[in-house]
Amino acid sequence: MPRNQAQRMFFAFVTVLVTVHAYVFYSLYVINGNIFTEYASMASGTQVSHVLQAISILGGVEVLGKHIPVWGVVLIEFCLAYLLEIIMGSPCSFKLARKCFNPGKTHPVIFETAVICATAGLMCPAMSFLAAVLYYPYNAMEFNIFTLLANWLKLVCFNFPFAFFTQLFFIQPFVRTIFKIVFRRDIAAHKTSTVNAG
Repeated sequence: MPRNQAQRMFFAFVTVLVTVHAYVFYSLYVINGNIFTEYASMASGTQVSHVLQAISILGGVEVLGKHIPVWGVVLIEFCLAYLLEIIMGSPCSFKLARKCFNPGKTHPVIFETAVICATAGLMCPAMSFLAAVLYYPYNAMEFNIFTLLANWLKLVCFNFPFAFFTQLFFIQPFVRTIFKIVFRRDIAAHKTSTVNAG
């Protein structure tokens, strides 16, 4: 686990970097892939079967009523997710986990699992709300708060199972492995000082 601000920033950076790419892929291919290919097929008059080709034909992904390329979507979501993780996700998830478990007396795996669950529970609705605002069909319809809330609820229902299971079983174990490799000397020094102090 990160023990200082620089380590927390690094941990959040790698987590968000991996997570945003996974979510953009999930959103574009799994959730909306058929919609993109259908619209592109209608627009071009030929059958389009590849999502990236469909997005290219459509002029990009619609964000705030404007079409931008996929790399732009990744960049926007990365910046928003990183800020949200630093400001709200990491600090609040640790506090929530501490309310349920004492970090000094609880096995580290259980405590880390509690932190991951709290992070998914906080970040998924927050990022889904931002996505509902960003990807609202501004060009197709007039803005309506009830449509926005319905889109938000739909995104939470799609995203939460994906967020929970990928964070718990894939992303966080991967990020923790990277963290242990990068900060192996600091971790070893901390273990040595803990053993000597005990």
